Parts: sequence; structure tokens; C-alpha cells
Amino acid sequence: MTFAYWCVVFAMFLPIIWVGVAKVNGTGYDNDKPRVWLAHLDGIGQRANWAQQNAYEAFPPFAAGVIIAHLTNSPQLAVDLLAGAFLLFRVAHGVLYILDKSTLRSVVWLAGFGCTVALFLV
Repeated sequence: MTFAYWCVVFAMFLPIIWVGVAKVNGTGYDNDKPRVWLAHLDGIGQRANWAQQNAYEAFPPFAAGVIIAHLTNSPQLAVDLLAGAFLLFRVAHGVLYILDKSTLRSVVWLAGFGCTVALFLV
């Protein structure tokens, strides 16, 4: 498996990490209605839940970009570098979301999105 494919695997786990942060920072977790419980969080827990949702949204285009780049025989180094950069940007995005650094978070989001677009163009 290429490095880029491993990045897809790691990116798949980011939402789980962020929801874990949300659950640790909330009280009275209700496993019968987890979405209702998550919707009523505030502060760090709420922002971690939002990071989780954003990670789920960013994952499909990234995974598709990696797969398409491989199928079109794009230069492997370029694909690996873009996938690695995407993963780093997405980790930073989640951390910045949780820390409530909105402007920097948006810049990092844009950089990650740029990596995804580049995967389709490389």
C-alpha cells in the first residue's frame, strides 16, 4: 500500500478522535441518543463535535482524489506529498477548531482543500 493510501486510512479515524474529545469534555453522555447529546454540548465539546462533522465532510473527496490520482498513474511522490499534507492540515484543523482559533482554522481548512483539489489535477 502506498503512503497516500495509508493517509486515507488515518484520515478515516480523525472523526472518531474528535468525537472522543467531545465525549470527554461533556457530562451525562447518553448512548441511547448520542446525536441529541452531542447537539447540546457547548465549549470544547461542541467545537470537537463540529470538528468531527467537518472531518466526515472532508473525507470522501480526499479519498476519491487519492484513488483517482493512483488510477491515472499520477507521479507517486506528488500524490504521497499531497496526501501527507492533507492529513497534517486536517489534524491541525481539528486542533484549531477545538482551541477556537477560527481564522487560522479557516486558513488550514483552505490548505487541506487545496491538497484535495490538487490530487485531482496532478
